[in-house]
Amino acid sequence: MMNETVMERSEPAFDAMSRANAFKSGMRRFASGVALITSAAAGHRAGLVATAISSVSTAPPTLLVCINRSASAHEVIDRSEVYAVNLLAAADLDLVDVFSKSARRAERFTSGDWQTQITGAPVLASALAAFDCKVVQRLACETHTIFLGEVLQVGIAGQDVDPLLYMDSAFRRLERAA
Repeated sequence: MMNETVMERSEPAFDAMSRANAFKSGMRRFASGVALITSAAAGHRAGLVATAISSVSTAPPTLLVCINRSASAHEVIDRSEVYAVNLLAAADLDLVDVFSKSARRAERFTSGDWQTQITGAPVLASALAAFDCKVVQRLACETHTIFLGEVLQVGIAGQDVDPLLYMDSAFRRLERAA
């Protein structure tokens, strides 16, 4: 028999704006790795910083990325049907500024060692892990498209990793717990 847990809340029901703000505040408490999502179509490369990625399956290996439809990389991923998920090391923090500001779009692939694998999506050589994916499904949800990608190739960095993390509107480093 499954047990049901009921959470009691002391605050009254709140309007949509309050709920959205509460949601954002709550999600800021969720520490996550930082990735560059990259793609290429017709000789044009595009990319953005993302924390909204997740593994879906191992049979076949599948990753999902959530991309705002207003992001410049959205159209490139949608058209090319490929993307790479590049998990960033703390040493790659400088790339976050370049990939998160539209004014610096022309600089995005001038720093770092960029390569390609099976799909042709740009892969960062210094990434802790890089997943080369082909889109197998799209789901529209509000302002975003959820792209599910079958992982065709994986590049993994050496054993000594120092991941870049994001939590509470700040970039952080991982420290081992005692």
